Amino acid sequence: MSNIYESLNNEQQDAVTHTEGPLLILAGAGSGKTRVLVHRIAYMIEEKNVSPYSILAITFTNKAAGEMRERIDRMVGFGADQIWVATFHSTCVRILRRHIELLGYDTNFTIYDADDSKSVMKQVFKTLNIDPKQIKEKRVLNVISSCKDELMGADEYEAFAATYEEEKIAACYKEYQDALKRSNALDFDDIIVKTVELFKKYPEVLNNYQDRFRYIMVDEYQDTNTAQYELIRLLASKYRNLCVVGDDDQSIYKFRGANIRNILDFEKHFKDAYVVKLEQNYRSTQNILDAANAVIKNNSSRKDKALWTDKGEGSRIHFRQFETAYEEAEYIADDIAKTVKKGLAKAGQCAVLYRTNAQSRMIEEQFVRNGMPYDLVGGVNFYDRKEIKDMLAYLRMVDNAVDDLQVRRIINVPRRGIGQTTIDKVAGYAREHGLSFYEACEEVDSIPSIGAAAKKIEGFVNMVRVFRASAPEYGMRGLIADIIEKTGYVSELEESEEDDAKDRIENIYELVNKIVYYEDNTDEPTLSGFLEEVALVSDIDGLQEGADKAVLMTLHAAKGLEFDRVYIAGCEDGIFPSYMSVMDTDKDAIEEERRLAYVGITRAKEELTITYSKTRMNRGEFQHNPVSRFIREIPQELFDNTMPKHKSIDVDHVASTQKAKVTNAAVSFLSLSKGMKKAESLDYESGDRVSHIKYGTGTVVSIEEDVKDFKVTVDFDTAGRKIMYAMFAKLKKV
Repeated sequence: MSNIYESLNNEQQDAVTHTEGPLLILAGAGSGKTRVLVHRIAYMIEEKNVSPYSILAITFTNKAAGEMRERIDRMVGFGADQIWVATFHSTCVRILRRHIELLGYDTNFTIYDADDSKSVMKQVFKTLNIDPKQIKEKRVLNVISSCKDELMGADEYEAFAATYEEEKIAACYKEYQDALKRSNALDFDDIIVKTVELFKKYPEVLNNYQDRFRYIMVDEYQDTNTAQYELIRLLASKYRNLCVVGDDDQSIYKFRGANIRNILDFEKHFKDAYVVKLEQNYRSTQNILDAANAVIKNNSSRKDKALWTDKGEGSRIHFRQFETAYEEAEYIADDIAKTVKKGLAKAGQCAVLYRTNAQSRMIEEQFVRNGMPYDLVGGVNFYDRKEIKDMLAYLRMVDNAVDDLQVRRIINVPRRGIGQTTIDKVAGYAREHGLSFYEACEEVDSIPSIGAAAKKIEGFVNMVRVFRASAPEYGMRGLIADIIEKTGYVSELEESEEDDAKDRIENIYELVNKIVYYEDNTDEPTLSGFLEEVALVSDIDGLQEGADKAVLMTLHAAKGLEFDRVYIAGCEDGIFPSYMSVMDTDKDAIEEERRLAYVGITRAKEELTITYSKTRMNRGEFQHNPVSRFIREIPQELFDNTMPKHKSIDVDHVASTQKAKVTNAAVSFLSLSKGMKKAESLDYESGDRVSHIKYGTGTVVSIEEDVKDFKVTVDFDTAGRKIMYAMFAKLKKV
C-alpha cells in the first residue's frame, strides 16, 4: 500500500480500505473525515482499480463540494474529472435535465427560489379565494416543504387532512403543484422529490445510474432528510457499496428537516453494515474533549463514542460568571484584545459564539469601543438589520422630522396602504413647494389627486405628533414602547410565519435594552445623544478591509469551523438551552440543544472560555437565569475555577467622569441606594391598583425585598402577571 495511506491512523486506514458493502463512518468532531473520504477515493482507484467514472461523492454545501473536489484532483490526478463530486441538489438537477421529460416536464425547467414560491402561493390564495388573514401563505409553504421532505404528495396529504386548516392546505398544495407544472418549474424540494419519483416510476433510468455509480459516498449523513435517504437508498440498492460519513452528536438541523434517525438506524437499514468509529481528534486538547464528552454522554439518542487526542491535556476551561451581560461582553472583548496585544493569538484565531443573533449587540459594541476589528458571520451588523433600522428611523423622525430618508423609510412600515405612487406624489409636492417630505405630509389635503390615501397619511402624521408630544414625559424607554405598540411593528412580526420573525423580535427588544442602559448610565440622556452614540458605535467603515478580525457568530453557524480560542457566551438556562427547548416535553428538543453545545465546545483548539451572566435584560426588564445545565454537566476539575473579581463602584466618581464601566443593573441598584424609597414608603402596596407605561393598569400582588432592589408582582388587566424591579417598572398608583 502506498505511503500516503500510512500517515492515517488505524481507524482511518480501516475506513479507507473497506471498500465493498455498506459502511458507516462515525466521524467525531475534528477526526479528519474529509481526509478519509479523499484517501478512500484515491485508494479505490489506485489499489482496487475502481473506475473514477463509477464514483459519486455527495456533500451538503457547495463550499464542501469545492474543497473535496480540489483535494481529490490533487491526490488522484488523471481521471479525477470523471468523479461526480456535488451537492444533493446539483446531483439531482443534473439527472433531471436528462430525464424529466418522462415526468411531463421540459428539460429546460426553471428552479424557483423561496421568493418565487411565495409569489406562486399568493396567486394560489387568490385562485382558491383563501383569506391570508386566516391562513398564512408562509404556513402553507412550510407544511408543503415538510411534506416533500417526507415524500408525502398532495393526494396523500389530502387523505391525511382532518381539520379545516389541513383541508385548505391540501387544496393549496394541489393548486401550487399544478401552478409549478404549468410554468415548467420546480422548487428546491421538488429537485429531490422528482428525482426519487423518476427512479421509482422508471426502473430502467434507476438501473442506468446504479450501474454508473457503483460506489457512493455521502458526507454529513446526519443532516439528511427522508427524501434524501430514499434517493441514496435507491441508488445504492443494486451494488450496495454505500459509504456514509457523519456524526450523530453534531445533528443540529432538525428545524431544516434533518432526520437524525437516518444515521442512528443505518445498521437497521443495512443489516450487514460495517462500522468504523473515528474518535481520535486532531483539533483540540484533551480537557476540551473531556468537557465535550461529558456533556454529550447525557443524550440517550446517540451512538456511543468518546473523543481523545495525543495533543496533551492543555489549559483548563475558563469559566467566568458576571453580574450582567454588559460585564460579560466587556470581559470577552477585553480578553481578546489583551490576548492579541500579548501576541498569544491573532484576532482571526478567536471566535465568540452565542445562541441567538440578538446577543451580538453588546459584544459588537465592546469590540468597536476597544478598536478591535471583527467579522459578524451569518448576519449583518446589529444596527444594519432591517428591523433595527426601522425602529431607529422612527426615533430619528421624532428627533428630526426634516430627515426625509427616515420618514420615507417608515411611512408605510408596517404596511398602512400608502403605496409608492402616493409617496411619489407627496415627494413631488414637497419639491414644488420647497418642503420636507414630512411637511408635505402635513399638507396632504392640498396635494392634487391624492385620493383616499390622504386619510392614511393623516393617520401617520397624527401618530408622529403623538410620539413627539409624549417623548419628553415618557422618556426614551417610554417612547420606544409607544412606537412598538402604536405602529404594531412587533405585533405584525408575531403574526408572521417568516422563519426569522422571532429573531427580529428579539433584536428589537435588544434595542430596548440598549435604550434602557443609555438612559440609566448617562447623566443627561437625550434622544439626540442616544442617536449619536448609536451612529458612532455602528460606524465600522474605518476598519481595514481584509484585516485580521475576531469572528462573532451563532453556534449553528460555527459548525464545521475551528478556532484557537473560543468564547461561548450566554450559557444560561433559558438562553442556551433556549427557553422553548427547556419547556418542551419532547426530550429530542433538549438533546438537539445539547448537541449544539457539543458543537460549540469542539470548535476550540487550544483555549475555551465559557461565560455566564447572573442577570440579563430582556425586553427592557431583568431576568435571573441559572447556569446552563450543559455547563453543570462538565466535571468541576476541568475548570480553572477562577471567578471574576467585581470591583466596587464609586458612584460619585462615576458621576464626575461619565465613563462608568458598569452595567445598567449596577447603576440602577446604586441609584436605588441613594434615592429609591424603602418599601414602606412606596406609593403603592399589595392590593393597590397601579399603572405601567407599557402594560396598562393592574393590581399589585406582592412586593418582595431583594438585595439590590424590590421585586414587584403585578396582575395586569390585559398583559397578565409580570414580575418587575421597582426601579425600572416606575409604577404609579391609580
